[in-house]
Amino acid sequence: MIKTRYVACKVFAEVAAAASLTFICSCSQAARAPVDPGVRGGAPDAGTALKGLTADENAFFQDGLVRFSQIESVTGGQNNGLGPRFNSNSCLSCHVQPSVGGSSPATNPSIAIATLNGAKNVVPWFIAQNGPIREARFKRNPDGTNDGEVHDLFVITGRADAAGCNIAQPNFLPAGQPQSGQGGNPNIIFRIPTPVFGAGLIESIPDSAILANMKTDSNQKKPMGISGHPNAHLSGNANQSSNDGTITRFGWKAQNKSLLMFASEAYNVEMGVTNQLFPQERDETSGCVFNPTPEDTLNFTTTSTSSRCGELGSASSSYTTDERRTSSRRLKPMEAAVARQT
Repeated sequence: MIKTRYVACKVFAEVAAAASLTFICSCSQAARAPVDPGVRGGAPDAGTALKGLTADENAFFQDGLVRFSQIESVTGGQNNGLGPRFNSNSCLSCHVQPSVGGSSPATNPSIAIATLNGAKNVVPWFIAQNGPIREARFKRNPDGTNDGEVHDLFVITGRADAAGCNIAQPNFLPAGQPQSGQGGNPNIIFRIPTPVFGAGLIESIPDSAILANMKTDSNQKKPMGISGHPNAHLSGNANQSSNDGTITRFGWKAQNKSLLMFASEAYNVEMGVTNQLFPQERDETSGCVFNPTPEDTLNFTTTSTSSRCGELGSASSSYTTDERRTSSRRLKPMEAAVARQT
């Protein structure tokens, strides 16, 4: 069975500002224009484990931290499953500033990743050496119908660990201004990696608190132009889980209910690694699928001291979820137990 690994955080995750927000709010223009104070100096005050974790919880966090920096290969490496289409080959490459779990680094790693291991990718015009990492979504399909999906920047064509695969990158032209991303293909919407700090806190907010905050002091908010509603799907419906009807909160449109689902989606979308929640490749072109799917899966041990059929070793999707949770809040005992067995 494929060796388990740590799920990517999207990034583009895609790791996502809209996913972390509970409401879309609008405020009246202030009398005085805001002033940017610039980059805060000193050591980063984020990216470490929450104080007061148990030994088991801290072990999960530290393991997730290691997996966060692992580099994915297509085949023949320690962590296989990259592609066929991907935006990067490691969680850390997109989430490192100002600390592990953050956003784009000062030097954009996408340029080197484009041709790594013999790949024949052309660096898209909106990726600059000193610019942000960007994820691209297309507004419309060629036939004019709605698209909205992530179109990965790179393909595995030409890589030494993907012999025989021959697929092409999306067409991102015409080009615009690389730094700002403006003035180019009007069909592209850009997203940048957002930090995952505090994601466990977002997950732990009760739905009742979200709705109560929306209604609190509404008479005072209305004259100031402050209003809001539960974030919505593209369909316009209130953003509720189709499974149990509760408010969802992670992803581009807060479409994912939990960190486990969010991390699993990112692993598949951003790096092309299939997993138990997203077990199919997004591109199944013949000659470009090299591993059994799902590529990130559970390990079943052959010995057990319990009455269960076998102990379940945690898949990477569980480890990334646990790392995010323990970096922002303490796990409840039952939650920690479940995380160890999923």
